[in-house]
Amino acid sequence: MKDYVIRAIDKDKSIRVFVASTTNMVDNARKIHNTTAVASAALGRTLTATGIMGLMLKGSKDKISVQFKGDGPIGTILAVSNSNGEVKGYVDNPLVDLPLKKNRKLDVGGAVGKKGRLIVIKDLGLKEPYIGQSRLTTGEIAEDLTFYFASSEQQPSAVSLGVLVEKDLSIRASGGYIVQVLPNISEENLNKLEERISQSESISSLIDKGYTPENILDDIFGEFDMEIKEKHDISFKCDCSRERIEKVVISLGEEELQKIIEEDGQAEVSCQFCNTNYVFNKEQLTEFLREAKG
Repeated sequence: MKDYVIRAIDKDKSIRVFVASTTNMVDNARKIHNTTAVASAALGRTLTATGIMGLMLKGSKDKISVQFKGDGPIGTILAVSNSNGEVKGYVDNPLVDLPLKKNRKLDVGGAVGKKGRLIVIKDLGLKEPYIGQSRLTTGEIAEDLTFYFASSEQQPSAVSLGVLVEKDLSIRASGGYIVQVLPNISEENLNKLEERISQSESISSLIDKGYTPENILDDIFGEFDMEIKEKHDISFKCDCSRERIEKVVISLGEEELQKIIEEDGQAEVSCQFCNTNYVFNKEQLTEFLREAKG
């Protein structure tokens, strides 16, 4: 099934829902970063949520980054998305491995840690980016994002994210949804919504059964008479390029470039997001040095 996100709103314009199917995107990330099962789940959940949050942005050049900095062995998780459904991300320790929890599920919370910060940065083309933060509550990603929306953005939301990993470490199913209630929601509908979410099957199980985002919307939120407003493709895509990396190397400055030329004779830079390696020889570095000198 192709990866995509749908945006829907109920007839009373009091409930907004984004539903995503991201199995291919997360499997691409898994291949790029050679992640273990628990690292795939942690990164996959973060990529899915960040992709949805990117599609909430208004401007065509707007970007959002979501960073989990917990005290667990996975280290930092970072995902970046734009408003076109292009997402990239990585984890500090892709090889982290933990025993399954008692319920036989992957211990994402143990990998991420329960102490730390969730940092969201929105680049909206203004002089300064918007930066929101909240503390981690469980390390399970979805619960932490739910707490972030309520505490930092004052937007009551429910976040559900899931990744199923096969024994060969490929991604069997991945997806998520974010539900946001608007100020005019009735008490009755709010109670119904909370009940439906609490009783619904896990998002990854539904996708594993072959449910599309439209099927999931109908299954969980059908009684609210939802209308789909938008459908958007989503994918793992890194925007690094040789030209961008050249600028990074030049920005090292005269002293550092001279040192690299004398000691190594070349420079190799790897993009953290896609693991693409860029190699610059002595002649190229010498040219960069001339540019750095102005």
